[in-house]
Amino acid sequence: MSRPVDALDSTFPIAASIALDLIRRPEVSAQWSSPSALPHLSVGGLACHLGRQAVRAAELLPTPTDLPTLDSADDHYEQAPWVSEGTPDEESVVEGPDEADAARGPADLHGRSADALEAVGDLLSRGAVRDVVPIPWQGWSLRRGDFLLTRQLEIVVHADDLAVSVGLPTPEFPAEVFDPVRDLLVRLAVRRRGQSALISALSRSERARNISAF
Repeated sequence: MSRPVDALDSTFPIAASIALDLIRRPEVSAQWSSPSALPHLSVGGLACHLGRQAVRAAELLPTPTDLPTLDSADDHYEQAPWVSEGTPDEESVVEGPDEADAARGPADLHGRSADALEAVGDLLSRGAVRDVVPIPWQGWSLRRGDFLLTRQLEIVVHADDLAVSVGLPTPEFPAEVFDPVRDLLVRLAVRRRGQSALISALSRSERARNISAF
């Protein structure tokens, strides 16, 4: 395995560590079976989805692939079917992997997430990672930096969802973690809503429009 260093090799473990601190909070365990801020998803299911980002990274970073490689993380979100499909229906959420994992309880999630974070740090420090990483559930690959950026975006966005769900302040991510995610979200918002919508939302409160990236 080759080892060109990408900036996100060092920032992703920071993001995953902050996520782990959040899912370990007693407020999350206490409200595990309560509804989260996301439709049809419990707090426990959302916590499992957040913790899964490190688990995915540990599984996929060392995995070879022959799937086609997209040019960017932007293209990943442009082509992912869930972006255009809207809010998942209740049945698909209830029967999905997040709620299945949540049924195993908080302690199981804490252990899996901690093990995954340790594994990711070890893989990156040893250079035992691939330059191109598969995303098998989508049918394509991404360069490692783009793959880690997608996982980092998931962490930043869903950390906010989870914190709001249990009445905690949203974690503050350091600039080296947050800035690439912010920039990706802005690019996606412009692709979806146009420049005018973004400019109005950021500079003119009297005519702000929806600029959601998803």
